[in-house]
Amino acid sequence: MFMIYKIFAFCLLYFCSHSIVAQEAILIKNATLLTITDGVKEDTDILLKNGKIESIGENLSYGGATEIDATGKFVMPGIVDAHSHVGIDAVNEATNPVTAEVFVGDAINPYQVAIYRALAGGVTVSHAMHGSANAIGGQCETMKHRYGALNPAALKMEGAPRTIKFALGENPMRVHGENKKVAPASRMGMEQTFRRAFAEAKIYTSEMEAFKAGKSKKAPLYSLRSETLMDIINGDIIIHCHSYRADEILMLMKVLEDYGIEKICFQHVNEGFKIAPELAAFGAYASVFSDWWAYKFEVYYSTAYNAAILTRNGVITSINSDDRELMRHLYHEASKTQRYGNLTDNEALRLITINPAIQLGIEKRVGSLEKGKDADVVIFEGHPLSIYCKPIMTIVDGVICFDYVNDPSDMRLDIDPSEELPAFYEQDHDHEDSCMEGVHLH
Repeated sequence: MFMIYKIFAFCLLYFCSHSIVAQEAILIKNATLLTITDGVKEDTDILLKNGKIESIGENLSYGGATEIDATGKFVMPGIVDAHSHVGIDAVNEATNPVTAEVFVGDAINPYQVAIYRALAGGVTVSHAMHGSANAIGGQCETMKHRYGALNPAALKMEGAPRTIKFALGENPMRVHGENKKVAPASRMGMEQTFRRAFAEAKIYTSEMEAFKAGKSKKAPLYSLRSETLMDIINGDIIIHCHSYRADEILMLMKVLEDYGIEKICFQHVNEGFKIAPELAAFGAYASVFSDWWAYKFEVYYSTAYNAAILTRNGVITSINSDDRELMRHLYHEASKTQRYGNLTDNEALRLITINPAIQLGIEKRVGSLEKGKDADVVIFEGHPLSIYCKPIMTIVDGVICFDYVNDPSDMRLDIDPSEELPAFYEQDHDHEDSCMEGVHLH
């Protein structure tokens, strides 16, 4: 069995190292740049150097750079998916209504081929989330799609703010109330679950501070759960909350207001169109589906105009996938807002670039084509909002991680353990990564 896993890892490196080549500099020439924050720039070059966007302009040159002729093609920032479960296998720690102590980042699978397929759809950053079985679930992980990295930590987006998953409605009520006969069994119980958890965290913190100050001789039993909840109260963790019904969304905003918590992005938020002004006034974000609903009772009251209505009311809105397949064509999902809501090209593209970046707290690094930002770039054949478009190259941190023309035709990880290792691995190599080769992690 060990030999099978060894062959699996070696073959993975073989595939990736032959399809993904790190370059010190990449110069994309003569493209139509969809910058998101600075308009559309036609027949313009963009230089990527040492993992960053070095410069944008006309007639750029750089000695030794790998040049890519993008004449007639569109270049946009890498797509950011604010709600995914890619890279993880077990989504829920469904053993308690509150499991703030667990962390998705402890169980990232860098070999998952869905990461490569996401790259094939232009997605360079995703938010791998805990599931919605718990009122307060686990902490999530913001990932760069550095496919082929052997170390799960290499996928972590360094410096990205911490996030955590909350959930409202049927899912935690069913898992705990219906199946386990423990609170919350109702929407009333949902509110009290949140209030009790925050109250207990504040008591724990008070007792710990008293012990550290010498005012108490007995320290409380250490609780990572309570420590995490206090980090939420202190504004160090952004809440991302599974939600559908307007009444419950209003309820949670009231709870957060009572505890002085301001950072929240409501996920799905199918009835957000009913309370868009209230969401905007609170400063809440919304990450929605384009047209998914009616798959369970509480999701029946929905509209494909949701994203447009939220946007027009000043709510920073994104469109997410929550699905490995849908993740590959988020640009199509964004384009639906032009059919339902008449959003402009730039407004539609913001839904999958700078807006989800803002929701994850990483907008200073990704989400637009600007000098100094991370070199996360996608080249499209055809406009990305066209049904006929096709992503042909995806670059992460200045490294080509997907190449429609040059990648092997079969990037699946179906390995025959009876095959001999490629001659390439009979030599002495010290590869740690593939897509990450030559990239420095801070």
